[in-house]
Amino acid sequence: MKKHLFIIICLLLSVFCVNAADKKFIKVTTDGVELVFQVGQNGRLYQSYLGKKLSYDTDLNYLPMGTEAYLTHGMEDYFEPAIHIVHNDFNSSLLLKYISHSAHQLATGVDETVITLQDEKYPVTVKLHFIAYAKENLIKTFTEITHQEKKAVKLQKYASSMLHLNHSKYFLTEFAGDWAHEANMTEQPLSFGKKVIDTKLGSRADMFVSPFFLVALDKESEENNGEVLVGSLGWTGNFQFTFEVDQNNGLRIISGINPYASEYTLNPNEVFRTPEFYFTYSCSGKGQASRNFHDWARKYQVKDGDKTRMTLLNNWEATYFNFDEEKLVALMDDAVKLGVDLFLLDDGWFGNKYPRQSDRQGLGDWDETKDKLPHGVGYLTEAAKKKGIKFGIWIEPEMVNPKSELYEKHPDWVIHLPNRDEYYFRNQLVLDLSNPKVQDYVFGIVDNLMTKYPEIAFFKWDCNSPITNIYSYYLKEKQTHLYIEHVRGLYNILERVKAKYPNLPMMLCSGGGGRTDFEALKYFTEFWPSDNTDPIERLFIQWGFSQVFPSKTMCAHVTTWNKNTSIKFRTEVAMMCKLGFDIKLSDMNEREATYCHEAVQNYNRLKPVILDGDLFRLVSPYEGNHTSSMYVSKDQKKAVLFAFDIHPRYAEKLYPVRLNGLDPNKMYRVNEINKVQTMPMRPGMNNPLDNKVYSGDYLMTVGLNLFSTRQLNSRVIEIVAE
Repeated sequence: MKKHLFIIICLLLSVFCVNAADKKFIKVTTDGVELVFQVGQNGRLYQSYLGKKLSYDTDLNYLPMGTEAYLTHGMEDYFEPAIHIVHNDFNSSLLLKYISHSAHQLATGVDETVITLQDEKYPVTVKLHFIAYAKENLIKTFTEITHQEKKAVKLQKYASSMLHLNHSKYFLTEFAGDWAHEANMTEQPLSFGKKVIDTKLGSRADMFVSPFFLVALDKESEENNGEVLVGSLGWTGNFQFTFEVDQNNGLRIISGINPYASEYTLNPNEVFRTPEFYFTYSCSGKGQASRNFHDWARKYQVKDGDKTRMTLLNNWEATYFNFDEEKLVALMDDAVKLGVDLFLLDDGWFGNKYPRQSDRQGLGDWDETKDKLPHGVGYLTEAAKKKGIKFGIWIEPEMVNPKSELYEKHPDWVIHLPNRDEYYFRNQLVLDLSNPKVQDYVFGIVDNLMTKYPEIAFFKWDCNSPITNIYSYYLKEKQTHLYIEHVRGLYNILERVKAKYPNLPMMLCSGGGGRTDFEALKYFTEFWPSDNTDPIERLFIQWGFSQVFPSKTMCAHVTTWNKNTSIKFRTEVAMMCKLGFDIKLSDMNEREATYCHEAVQNYNRLKPVILDGDLFRLVSPYEGNHTSSMYVSKDQKKAVLFAFDIHPRYAEKLYPVRLNGLDPNKMYRVNEINKVQTMPMRPGMNNPLDNKVYSGDYLMTVGLNLFSTRQLNSRVIEIVAE
């Protein structure tokens, strides 16, 4: 009996070993994250796992088959597909089977895996690309679709990514809002069915919702605990995220271009490459997920991500459209007194037949207004140079006012319907960037300015209108290509600018946070999160954008918005990002002006920590009347801590704030900087933030008393290892 039992066990083990050996696993791994695919016996590709990196490859054999990795339309799956294609014979089915995969190193710590899938009935090939950044624990994915049918096929849907999760609960955080109210964080549970986040606005795509999300697994998201997946799409146009929970409580996340009004005619042998989708998986909460994104963005994605950023003074709120050379040169003196690097000339400097006296005319006519700037922009660049500062300028090259010479000469260059009344958003229309002639024109705006005035050191590139009146005179019968070809045209222009002027920093601006994606940031050093510069609102806006964007990409200006806040409060909110000013020194008293000058000096000294350090969000503004964040240098020798009392209650009970990111075994000297004495200390009181030495362990275990019951109070604390 024992002999028979032994033989049976051996047979079972041999069958298991054969099956395990027959399994084909494809791994996409970073230092801490693993994405595992498996080829089924039917030849189709399945996602078996996504999560913390597994320690032993032998455990892969125990993974379930999972869900089909890149679901197709027309077959047996009942849920939202990643791809939908209509063939020459009008059949819209697709069944993709595994053909091969390859893996190669792109750079140290960067590996690409390409999985090739094909349909047996139709000559359609889909390649899934996965680029893993080991140290940053981030994965970039995109899809390439080709075919060799006799005629063009119709792409109805073409996702960049499809991810599958299998947990007990899912909580989605989205970042929605409106102009001057961007990136508001709301969290909600996901249950059976679909939740879709998308935009149909075209050029100013992010006006109502930002192209990134966070999914917490098993419980609501926490800053320093729990499993979360954070994703973002690199596409400066219409995007769509679909979150679908099936009957087995599995979650599918589909990310890509919004297919709305965007059926794409794909010719034989033409490659359709989807935008890139980026995601990170953290087992230590959303704080670590953010730091993953920040490290990756600075090193691999953002233009000049490894370089510092210039401080600036903008003239907009000081003058609006009402300025001349004398006023501008006088404002440059303010820039010198503040100690900033650059003076930025904003809107209103161009147009002659229709001078730019308001936002109703002149947009598109990029010659200096003669009565405002009789000596041209060159006079201003030279004046700035003499004062020891740099000069930057505002443009909005993708837009046109109907009241402009450009519109009169080239109405066919504008996106508008031939047989309908035009609808204007902010008194303007969008130029058709799918047209190569328009691309040449838009590139020429930058090129002509730089050729005539090579001392221009910075561009603020604005984009204030979504696409309305949706029709392209250039595309003619291919109107469903407009949303896609328009974005591709923008990238063509930006590639030319970057190639000819590789060291030119530019701000990505779009009526506030209307453009905030990582593909655009390949060409821009920074972006404008919001036209709302009220410092209280900015605490929330900056908190939202910080979930995926590093501080050096976010411009924050000190203005006169919300005069109930002090100049100190406004400045210290702006110091958490890329600092700038949009204010007149004449609006300040002498003490305030002196404070700003000293704050700029402190900021310049601390920029390496603020712009390139690790961000630790300590107290959320969403959770009460206070907020605090800190930046820690990579070597843990320096940190900068920000604390804000917004509207504390009378006699509110206050608690110490535990710091984060420090070395517990180091001793740190703590000093409050940017101080303005508004209230004398009572006799016998000691400020625990003045020249005290604490261990890193104490600061992270016990914490510091950062908050007060004073309204609209702020503090900046410098922390230096002994």
